[in-house]
Amino acid sequence: MLLSAHTQRVHASCARASQSALPVLRSALARRSNVQIRRLPGVVQPEPLPQQQWPELPEQQQQQQHRPDVACAAGGAAAASDAPTPAYSAEFIRRRLVVFIGIVIGYSCYYLTRNSLTYTAPVMVADPKLAMDITQIGAMTSIFPIAYGMSKFISGVLGARFSPSVLLAGGLMATALINIAFGFGTSLAWFCFFWALNGTLQGVGGPCCARILTTWFASKERGTYWGMWNIAHNLGGFAAPLVAGGFAKSMGWKWGMWAPGIIGLVVGCFVLFACKDKPEDLGFPPVEPAAEKPKAAGEAKPKPNVLKQLLNNVLKNPFIWGMALTYFFIYIVRQGVTSWFVFYLIKEKGVSDAAQAAVRVSGLELGGLVGSLIAGRVSDMMINSSGGKGGAVGKRVQVVMAYTVGIALALLSFQYVPASAAALQWLNVFMIGFFLYGPQMLIGLCGAELVGPDSVGASEGFLGWIAYLGAANAGIPLSIIVKEYGWPAYFNTLIGACALALLLLSPMMNLKSFVQRREIYMQRKLKGQ
Repeated sequence: MLLSAHTQRVHASCARASQSALPVLRSALARRSNVQIRRLPGVVQPEPLPQQQWPELPEQQQQQQHRPDVACAAGGAAAASDAPTPAYSAEFIRRRLVVFIGIVIGYSCYYLTRNSLTYTAPVMVADPKLAMDITQIGAMTSIFPIAYGMSKFISGVLGARFSPSVLLAGGLMATALINIAFGFGTSLAWFCFFWALNGTLQGVGGPCCARILTTWFASKERGTYWGMWNIAHNLGGFAAPLVAGGFAKSMGWKWGMWAPGIIGLVVGCFVLFACKDKPEDLGFPPVEPAAEKPKAAGEAKPKPNVLKQLLNNVLKNPFIWGMALTYFFIYIVRQGVTSWFVFYLIKEKGVSDAAQAAVRVSGLELGGLVGSLIAGRVSDMMINSSGGKGGAVGKRVQVVMAYTVGIALALLSFQYVPASAAALQWLNVFMIGFFLYGPQMLIGLCGAELVGPDSVGASEGFLGWIAYLGAANAGIPLSIIVKEYGWPAYFNTLIGACALALLLLSPMMNLKSFVQRREIYMQRKLKGQ
């Protein structure tokens, strides 16, 4: 009896306390909803953000909002906000894993249908019916990076108006059909047309994956998962010689194009059903505070002004330009290594044939896989261990700079490894890949985190366009350098590109992300009240 009476008194006390707290909470929320947005002086403002969607200050993170990772109790919400990474429900994790697998496998198949010609071309040259030579193959391959770079830029900008998951799947199925159509050709004009068309559609994949990643993964865990997604480059690069090269050798060059195309069609259908644009599409709340104004019932979300986003949030942002120019030099190194190392081993080191040289450079993709995973994880650890101090993008830039120094040292050492030490050459190439793919992955992530959610596609498209302009400069210009000045000048050029990348990155070592700038602005507005 006494225990029951005491329990009733406690419950009544809790109810009175809850009722007295509600007016205070309503008043606080009303004050927050009246905050007016002004541009932050001295900082590029990516896009205007609505009043009541700004993140809570640390001392005010008591919201009792339903999230997949936070209990309804205020104490539970505060504890979750202090955690280094959010803890999600089992259902959310399961569904997000399906989306993640979809973008990894999907982008791997983009790489498969992109690299199919590389491993089919030798069989095409050997076919007497085609009567092709290496110069004609070079004409086809030179078209691709120009078309691809422009495609990545245009699709990144215009893709903001469309569903990224539908574009990702549709683009993959389109490139698969182009590979199949390529296999029916017999003339150089046919091959050049379809390979240029392939490059035009290949640019859809990267920006779409970036948009999906930024909506499904919070900033504190994004580096790890971005690095894991980046292994799609290596998986596709590893599968291309096995699928395209294997079928071309055993069944003829046509099957070297048809087999990747058939696989791309099947995987494209899987991606269409597996991937969703954002958690809200499946009934989950966003992983980070949304940047959308509340809409009246039945009111449609306005489509973004893509040209305004491109101009204000990307082209007027000096740090995006810094990242883009860094990407330009990193891609000179990347394309210079992949295009010329086999020739270097044969011509300069005296390796007997292309097959042996290919084995020695096979560690590049494996090293890149390991390096990109570690780079993403290390950058996340640096951000989480900083306790909110310093710029999140700046932490990733510091990792990029360390990796870039590693590229230069690995390139320098590769010149002095003798041809007789095949294992040591393989290990050296592994380390070049390790250090090379880390910056390739993180620069794209930095570009995504510098702008608001609606501008991620435009940012990634712009970065990709500049990067592939760098890749194009690793072709004829490097061939002239090798021909006129020799292989030492080739390595000096690549190391010089690393030095220029470091110079461009140095002012960005403390750069804050879009989310951090948003939080700082809100804190200043609340202090001014």
